[in-house]
Amino acid sequence: MQKSLQPSSDRAYDILQTERINPLDAIFVPKTVAVIGATEKPGSVGRTLLWNLITNPFGGTVFPINPHRHSVLGIKAYPTIFDVPEKIDLVVIATPAATVPKIISDCVDIGVKGAIIISAGFKEAGETGIALEQEILQQAYRGKIRIIGPNCLGVMSPRTGLNATFASKIARPGNVGFISQSGALCTSILDWSLQENVGFSAFVSIGSMLDINWGDLIYYLGDDPHTKSIVIYMESIGDARSFLSAAREVALTKPIIVIKAGRTEAAAKAAASHTGALAGSDAVLDAAFRRCGVLRVNSISDLFDMSEVLAKQPRPKGSRLTILTNAGGPGVLATDTLIESGGELAAISPEIITSLNEILPPQWSHNNPIDILGDADPQRYTKALEIAAKDPNSDGLLVILTPQSMTDPTQTAEQLKPYAQMSGKPILASWMGGADVAAGEQILNSQGIPTYAYPDTAARVFSYMWKSSYNLRGIYETPVLPALNGDANTRNYAIVENIIQAARTAGRTILTEFESKQVLAAYGIPVVAGCIAQTVDKAVECAENLGYPVVLKLYSHTITHKTDVGGVQLNLQNAEAVKRAYQTIETSVNEKAKAEDFLGVTVQPMVKTDGYELIIGSSLDAQFGPVLLFGAGGQLVEVFQDSSIALPPLNTTLARRMMEQTKIYKALQGVRGRKSIDIAALEQLMVEFSQLVVEQPWIKEIDINPLLAVPPTPANPGGLIALDARIVLHSADVEKHQLPKLAIRPYPSQYISDWKLENGTPITIRPIRPEDEPLMVQFHKTLSEESVYFRYFHLMKLSQRITHERLTRICFIDYDREMALVAEYQNPKTENREILAVGRLSKSHGSDAAEFAMLVSDRFQCQGLGTELVRRLLEVGKNEKICCIYADILADNLGMQRVCEKLGFRIEPTTDATVLRAEIELRNK
Repeated sequence: MQKSLQPSSDRAYDILQTERINPLDAIFVPKTVAVIGATEKPGSVGRTLLWNLITNPFGGTVFPINPHRHSVLGIKAYPTIFDVPEKIDLVVIATPAATVPKIISDCVDIGVKGAIIISAGFKEAGETGIALEQEILQQAYRGKIRIIGPNCLGVMSPRTGLNATFASKIARPGNVGFISQSGALCTSILDWSLQENVGFSAFVSIGSMLDINWGDLIYYLGDDPHTKSIVIYMESIGDARSFLSAAREVALTKPIIVIKAGRTEAAAKAAASHTGALAGSDAVLDAAFRRCGVLRVNSISDLFDMSEVLAKQPRPKGSRLTILTNAGGPGVLATDTLIESGGELAAISPEIITSLNEILPPQWSHNNPIDILGDADPQRYTKALEIAAKDPNSDGLLVILTPQSMTDPTQTAEQLKPYAQMSGKPILASWMGGADVAAGEQILNSQGIPTYAYPDTAARVFSYMWKSSYNLRGIYETPVLPALNGDANTRNYAIVENIIQAARTAGRTILTEFESKQVLAAYGIPVVAGCIAQTVDKAVECAENLGYPVVLKLYSHTITHKTDVGGVQLNLQNAEAVKRAYQTIETSVNEKAKAEDFLGVTVQPMVKTDGYELIIGSSLDAQFGPVLLFGAGGQLVEVFQDSSIALPPLNTTLARRMMEQTKIYKALQGVRGRKSIDIAALEQLMVEFSQLVVEQPWIKEIDINPLLAVPPTPANPGGLIALDARIVLHSADVEKHQLPKLAIRPYPSQYISDWKLENGTPITIRPIRPEDEPLMVQFHKTLSEESVYFRYFHLMKLSQRITHERLTRICFIDYDREMALVAEYQNPKTENREILAVGRLSKSHGSDAAEFAMLVSDRFQCQGLGTELVRRLLEVGKNEKICCIYADILADNLGMQRVCEKLGFRIEPTTDATVLRAEIELRNK
């Protein structure tokens, strides 16, 4: 059974969140604001900006900048930013685009740290605008000024009163962080929110993201204690790696809900012209959202419905909903929407039906939806709900009430209050009607039970809740280590490098099928045997050696889709058939292509295809780089279009998620008397294929089609074999630095190396991986109370330290943001792998500094291991361009202090007499 994922304040979850100033504070909590372009011209942006800042007190001072006026709106104005008598935190710029680079340069000269560029006319306007943006960036990097915009509405911080926008009103204070790429949509949502009484912790129009992007704002709102959920209107993703990194970290503790414009080709084109950004595949974007735990919705109402419900109710553990209603029609409507949106009706267990029979009239539905009939009073509702909530087959409940003459909506709502927070199960309500049910709705909402006017809306909300839960489970389920000949030491990198280099030297971008299979085999992926024949006689010789029946396939450097040119001949039973097939292929290629495209054939044994034909492939996306595809394969792959997409790298859990999103997955598990294939073996193969894509950046496209999957047998224990393969390389004019980057950083194998303890014990020091969770459980069992106290500054029970939720967040890290090194050795007595120590380096949000922390098993202390781990973390910091590394150390922890002093750290007291700060500079900040 899946455990609910709940937020935690455990400091080990995010070692880095210490009391340091975030650079974005200059934008969200400024003490001084300068408005450049402030004017009294009625209806102008400059006038509205200034008016909003001075009429909504935010605890700071506003300085209008206008070289032509002594005052604006009664406030003293200054000719330039240099003339302002105080240090400026934030500038808001509303001047023509051509003037902005010089303004940013001036701001850098006087030390301004935040800017909002309202002005339009940049990359959305073409080449001239792009050049202006580059000038702005050059100046911004010179002074580390952070910029929102250009082409934006501005920023509101309703809790403090800051309104640095040209909107007509300020948003209500609340707990929702809202970020939008469309300024016009911001104003529409602002009007709607005031009407619906929805409040915001932050209200941000991000514009075209010249500097500050989604990732920066997600991190900032993730750290903000007043923000409970983050909702986003997105037109383009920008820096994909930054978004994925931030969203994956924040999504577990705060729901992130996105509505992405541009699902259709026409809408994507309109969005691109709006933001001046490239558009990638919408399906790939869906895959990216799944990968980082973000929930995507399709309408603005869903955006805020989900923000509310995920803040009030627990996420469901599955997709099964129980519907309780006093009318059949609404229950049917809810069922339709539930199924269409990816949920399912819970099958009521026999025990629950028996219990319901005891309290309901004989005419009740005896099924789900549970129709308790139109004369249901509050007591019947309460008893039925109490029984239905105990059903282990159900993951959530929807209670529907229609006002009938004998119905009491208010009293029924009152009776449901005790069920507002059921353990691990969400409860939703649809009180249908207007004024008659308003009091009941108010009671339910006040208790944290979300209510909806229509039951189909409530059913759709439940399906979204399940999708959110499913996405997060994909991140934090513990995978298993690859076992498919897939250790890095067993991969034959030399073969792959030689094949790719030879093709590039020859000016080829297409590998032959034979070469493609050699690449797969080098990664331990089973391929069908074969040999190349460039004459008829050689083809016969190959066939005799392999044994009949055989297959002949075109051997060509230029043609990849062999069936299109008649390049495949199957089930050849003897030498004469082989000769005829060779000549048939040669003739067909000459007719349908060119004679020089025919270089011979490859001869392969005829494999019985009485299993399932699958496809596994990879291609490039404009925004996310290499992406993976899995699904039903064979010649009709484009017709069936049963496939799923994911971002590399994969682990076994993510590979299973890819399978689950296809229709063929059900067949692979065994249907109509057929045995299941080895799903675990397929997971491992997909992981290894993903590793091939990660490690071989010269490969532009690759697919295995078909990959034959059959139930395992003694002769073929895995039941998997690649029958055909195709690899396309990047063209010769592509330089190494131009190769597409992965959206998610892969396992940093460059930090793996061997070492010896002072007593001579050989160990391996390597980055942590998600599969290490079981080893971390055993590691924590070796720690003394003193070691735990020195590390966490308080005692923690072993049961707390080894919870699945906690350890997955420690093991399943984003290598772009943090690096954890473990010291591992193989116990000679048990032959089991053990973790002896863990050292972690985590980047601070919004800066180039990083914090380190370390734990060494008591049995292996005083062996030089702690010093070596910290030394390696310092090397990692240098390689990752960290400016300084620091740690808070208890004053009693003398051993850690000695390690730091030995490695050059400066140790100083803090405001807390029991805590010292160790810090070392790696480069100039």
